[in-house]
Amino acid sequence: MGGASADLQSDIELTDAESGRKSQADAEGRYVEVTMDIHGDSVALHSVKDFGGVDGVEEEDGEKLGLSGKRLEKKKSFGASVVQSAAIRMKQLKRLASFSKPAPKHFDRTKSAVAHALTGLKFISMADGGAGWVEVEKRFEKLTANSDGYLPRSLFAQCLGLNKESEAYAEKLFDTLARQRGIQGGSINKIQLREFWDNISDQSFDTRLKTFFDMVDKDADGRITEEEIKEIICLSATANKLSNIQKQAEEYAALIMEELDPDDSGYIMIDNLETLLLHGPEETTRGESKNLSQMLSQKLKPTYVDSAILRWYRDAKYFVLDNWRRSWVLALWIGVMLGLFAYKFVQYRRKAAYEVMGHCVCMAKGAAETLKLNMALILLPVCRNTITWLRNKTKLGAAVPFDDNINFHKVIAVAIAIGVGVHAIYHLTCDFPRLLHASDEKYKLMEPFFGDRPSDYWYFVKSWEGVTGIIMIVLMAIAFTLANPAFRRGRTKLPKPFNKLTGFNAFWYSHHLFVFVYALLVVHGIKLYLTHKWYKKTTWMYLAVPITIYALERLIRALRSSIKSVKILKVTLYPGNVLALQMSKPQGFTYKSGQYMFVNCAAVSPFEWHPFSITSAPDDDYLSVHIKILGDWTRSLKTKFSQACQQPLNGQSGLLRAECLKGDSSSINFPKVLVDGPYGAPAQDYREYEVVLLVGLGIGATPMISILKDMVKRLKGIEEEEVEEGAVVKNGDDEFKTRRAYFYWVTREQGSFDWFKGVMNEVAEEDRRKVIELHSYCTSVYEEGDARSALIAMLQSINHAKNGLDIVSGTRVMSHFAKPNWRTVYKRIALNHPHARVGVFYCGPSALTHELRQLALDFSHNTSTKYDFHKENF
Repeated sequence: MGGASADLQSDIELTDAESGRKSQADAEGRYVEVTMDIHGDSVALHSVKDFGGVDGVEEEDGEKLGLSGKRLEKKKSFGASVVQSAAIRMKQLKRLASFSKPAPKHFDRTKSAVAHALTGLKFISMADGGAGWVEVEKRFEKLTANSDGYLPRSLFAQCLGLNKESEAYAEKLFDTLARQRGIQGGSINKIQLREFWDNISDQSFDTRLKTFFDMVDKDADGRITEEEIKEIICLSATANKLSNIQKQAEEYAALIMEELDPDDSGYIMIDNLETLLLHGPEETTRGESKNLSQMLSQKLKPTYVDSAILRWYRDAKYFVLDNWRRSWVLALWIGVMLGLFAYKFVQYRRKAAYEVMGHCVCMAKGAAETLKLNMALILLPVCRNTITWLRNKTKLGAAVPFDDNINFHKVIAVAIAIGVGVHAIYHLTCDFPRLLHASDEKYKLMEPFFGDRPSDYWYFVKSWEGVTGIIMIVLMAIAFTLANPAFRRGRTKLPKPFNKLTGFNAFWYSHHLFVFVYALLVVHGIKLYLTHKWYKKTTWMYLAVPITIYALERLIRALRSSIKSVKILKVTLYPGNVLALQMSKPQGFTYKSGQYMFVNCAAVSPFEWHPFSITSAPDDDYLSVHIKILGDWTRSLKTKFSQACQQPLNGQSGLLRAECLKGDSSSINFPKVLVDGPYGAPAQDYREYEVVLLVGLGIGATPMISILKDMVKRLKGIEEEEVEEGAVVKNGDDEFKTRRAYFYWVTREQGSFDWFKGVMNEVAEEDRRKVIELHSYCTSVYEEGDARSALIAMLQSINHAKNGLDIVSGTRVMSHFAKPNWRTVYKRIALNHPHARVGVFYCGPSALTHELRQLALDFSHNTSTKYDFHKENF
């Protein structure tokens, strides 16, 4: 083929169906000579002559065939076969001409560029279950068992292992691959499926590019129109659960055309897509060296130690270094329990009761002594005011792991369950039967304690000791069972009316049965069988101080919440079922970023108090919380406030919203809300670190948002020359060490970004010294590199460059797709901050806790950067 510019004309002979020079006219071997002119973006059929000497048919200045796919029409018939063959060849030539016009650009086809492009067009990923042809073949056999070995188009996605949201995408891919091969009928056999699979998994960049281009180019005319772009945007948005993008598909399609079609020709070509794919993302990492990264990766490889003793020593050393605060507290607690158990065991070993009941009474009394200790200790971890005072006003936090208070509470609960089991079993199955069957001589030793010989077993059960003991066991069993995550989080589904036994409300009310348990425990401790002297009945001695502290805590909460009343200023219900409450700040309510407070709404329940992280900054003149609607209480709270909110007006965001400005005598009657706090939390210690890594999953970003706002406010008013690398910025009496922050927010839904859109934009705009690095991840979007998100990534890049806004999050922060590679995150920070101590603060579900903690340990052990991991789970 000759030149393809508008200034050059070429005569082209089609003499062979494959080479593009000659075209066979019919089965008899006759040929035709076709002469055409190529002018810019059009191809003109000049003449068609019989090459074999037969009178030809000419079409002088025939109809110009543009690239819009118009049908070739012949005014004079040389024969149906000649016309049909010429039309087919012209269509193929038209496609080739489309790919070559305008003059091809010389793209950067370096190894790195093509490698990036290849990662941008994966039609199937490992996450879809498409590990290889073997798995696809198995699914094909299963799906076609009743269809004579033919796979219908509707089951193509399932055969590839794609999810339901990708069905439309898979059908589009099916249509493209079938059209390329001339397959009709809407179903394929295994041989054709293998061809499809080979095309999908082809590692050639050009093959992938052409397949993707053909998917968009539904009319196969070699060019993509705005309507086709809109359709593929809608398809990609559906597959990635991006409802906002789907609604604005027309606007975004126009944006792409504006960017890639500056000449306003009405279409874009394949080279435009190639340009976008070969243009790698800008690196935002600072100071990261590829060589350093490789060195660090090698250094982090586990080293094998031949000696078992050395391996044991290394593991033990790391364990002690990482867990020494927890270890000494647990060791002390276990040591005290063993000491008390041994003390009681030996004491009763020397008493007359041992002659009758043997070791059974020793075991029962030893377990009882540990129960007294643990029933006293279990109250202390939930005395939140006391813990907050200790961690804020004393130096005990350096040696005592106050952040593990709830875990310690759970561990003590397990110890109580074991102690109750040992105590009850040895009494009921060993002590009492031995008393009933003891000889008269031995029973005389027990007469001072039990009186006349009991006639039956019922005597022990109906006594004060037996009744109180059994009731306590039942109440403890109820509270222990409903505190199990399966019940507390509502994962266990029970039929009505037992479904009320699951959920947070059931957990909360059942846990308050402890009031009756402690009352019964005191009675049980006074009415002892084998002890009469009051000073030897020590149960009340164990309980006096903890119960007093806890009672004072509850009294302080009640008084403080009633005195410090709040007024609702603003209520917003965001997408993703999140209720945001902005309320007045009570006088004297001072707190630190990262702390939380309890919220009570009498209209929902006058007794229930629920903890929520404070999302406002300490210097704000209001308090705010963001509440994820999950359980019974939060659903009722949402209902109460939704009823008071005004419906959105035309043109607004669609959020339920009501706002009472200061001094406004609004008639909106919001439910009354009480707050209690603040209470200490791990995230409040972020100011002790020069470098912090803040990680929030979903609504777990709430404490991190307060920290970001606090950092911006502290750094905003400080002149740049006053802050140098590594300096300490002082604000009042507080020492503010943090000079670098990395924030990673991972959420499942696009609508979640609305929760903190204002804060993210504020940080991006006000952080002029780039102290805070923001990263947002939307896990509903397929990983960067998947063909289902390729157009979204292109659109994201164009829109952010043109308007400064991210199309996924709607903020100034460019969002990422799928989940972060946490090892890479830790590696970047280690490379950027050698010899630094990094505070890692995580808030979210417990599933990610282990990975983040283990990475912190790995990098602390193998690099000069030390990571301190702190977490809050919900």
